[in-house]
Amino acid sequence: MNWAARRTRFRAILEGTQCVHPGSVHDPIAARIAEDLGFECGMFAGSIGSLAVLGAPDLIVLTLTEFAQQALRINRAGNLPLLVDADHGYGNALNVKRTVEELETAGVAALTIEDTVLPAPFGEVGTTRLISIEEGVGKMRAALAGRQDPSLVIAGRTSAMQVGGAEETIARARAYAATGVDALFLVGVRTREQLDAVADAVSLPLFLGSTPPALADRDYLAARGVRVALQGHLPFMAAIRAVHDTLKALRDGTPPAKIEGTASEELLRRVTREDEYRNWQRDFLGNAPHSA
Repeated sequence: MNWAARRTRFRAILEGTQCVHPGSVHDPIAARIAEDLGFECGMFAGSIGSLAVLGAPDLIVLTLTEFAQQALRINRAGNLPLLVDADHGYGNALNVKRTVEELETAGVAALTIEDTVLPAPFGEVGTTRLISIEEGVGKMRAALAGRQDPSLVIAGRTSAMQVGGAEETIARARAYAATGVDALFLVGVRTREQLDAVADAVSLPLFLGSTPPALADRDYLAARGVRVALQGHLPFMAAIRAVHDTLKALRDGTPPAKIEGTASEELLRRVTREDEYRNWQRDFLGNAPHSA
């Protein structure tokens, strides 16, 4: 797998002038669909990893090993550059370094490290608390130290807008930018005034964790340095609903032939790359002519 080529393509997004919406993916077939549909990159979130691997809510019970293994499964299925949410790096700064090493080996094109206190401390469920700027800087430095391939993109992520507003966000953005990270991932930006304040304060490419209606203008986002803007993780939520409704219909007695909305044979062949496998069967299992 040519991981570096994918990372180069992702860096081209950062160096460009457009804002892209990544395709939210959770497994190999989802990644292939996103690639076939023309998405410039994929996004594999920690919350979706917890749902897909464990069937658990996003409470930081998924391990780095489990997350990296799923990222590798996604990456080896095609050629889609993959951005991943590495949460808090699964521990302190030393854990962050290890996280970058594992995810780089798994083939990701870009990853984010955030400054949220995770998992939630005892008695603080439902609240968001940030580590100190100094500890956040240490995590960013450790992430950069863990990187072996210089084309891997490392983004510093902060939820400071939700906790301390624009002033706190700018202070953290500037501190993380000074470490040498490649981009900044902002969570909780709700207004143009908030985004404008950060964009005026730092020169790094920006990622947005969501695009509320006030920000749903890609031309405006691109002009403010936003290169990646998430749209949530609807594909996996739609998959949950589809599986639930199909199983319920079957359990309630609906004949399989009357179930609607399933993948056609042509779509299934395409997303499983059946033609490629058929060719390999022919070439490797004795049905192809042998050269002398």
